[in-house]
This record gives sequence, C-alpha cells and structure tokens, in this order.
Amino acid sequence: MNQTGCCGTDSKAGDGYEVVHIEKANGNCNLCEEYAERHRNKSVAVMSCDGACLRGEISRQAANILCHTLAPEKTVRICLGGAFTKNTGQRGLVRNTARLLALEGCPVNCASRMMRGAIEGLTPEIVRTDGLCDFNRNLFGIEEMSPEEIQVLARTVALKIAATL
Repeated sequence: MNQTGCCGTDSKAGDGYEVVHIEKANGNCNLCEEYAERHRNKSVAVMSCDGACLRGEISRQAANILCHTLAPEKTVRICLGGAFTKNTGQRGLVRNTARLLALEGCPVNCASRMMRGAIEGLTPEIVRTDGLCDFNRNLFGIEEMSPEEIQVLARTVALKIAATL
C-alpha cells in the first residue's frame, strides 16, 4: 500500500518536516467522545509517549497513574492515536486545555512532535520521564525489566509530576 502513498510515506518534505498521509477514519468511537466531553473542563491534559520500549512503557504507565490515581480531579489522559489521527474530542482536549503535558520517554519526543503536526502552534510542556527515575540506561525492551520494577519506576515519575500540578 505504501507504493501508492495512500496510507503513509516516509518521504522527506524538506524544511525539517516529513509528510505522512493518514487514511481518514470512517468510524467514530462514541465512548471516546463521551470521555472527552466528561473531561473537557480539566485543567491539565496529559499525553504520553506510548513507545514499545522500556522508556515508552515507563512514560505510558506514569501518565496513567498520574491521571487515574494521583490527580484524577485535575488531569485527563489523552488517547494520542485518537488525538493525532482524527479531529474529534481527544484533539479538542489537547487544543483547549489550560496546561498540556507531553510525557516523553526519550529525546525523540514523539508525542509532542506528532501533536504539533496535527495542531499548528501547539506548545506542550515536555516532561522527559527517563530523567525522573533511575534505571539501567543500557536496557531497551520492556522484557528486560520485570513488570513490578517498571511499575515502581512509573509511580516514581508520576509522583514527581503530580508534585508540580
């Protein structure tokens, strides 16, 4: 499918940008829209790196702990895929929040870069989660650390971020 460019391309567009063609979604998730509506008045929206690596997993779990356990009254967890690929409630949460946190697991900053591509002029507050906890920097995969150890690191990160809210 990539040959036709209909679903995506890794072609360089120049000027420091890449162009990606995303197929329009025909469907809609009513549960996601209801979630966005319920949380539209929260003062802090939290999007996260959702990478398959250890750093991404720590970031993802930290975002969930922050939003669903430590500070659910003021934070809303963003579905990065939904916000990036379709202009609906999730993107509205990102666009309209008073404070937007982008929890990034590494210097690639995927979450914030993706959303800046979807929303012109977006300026999320980037939080590098890998710098908020101590672990062996030579590890990459989530299988290289026990789930319990990952959870402890994620909670450590979430607690530090919660202290800034």
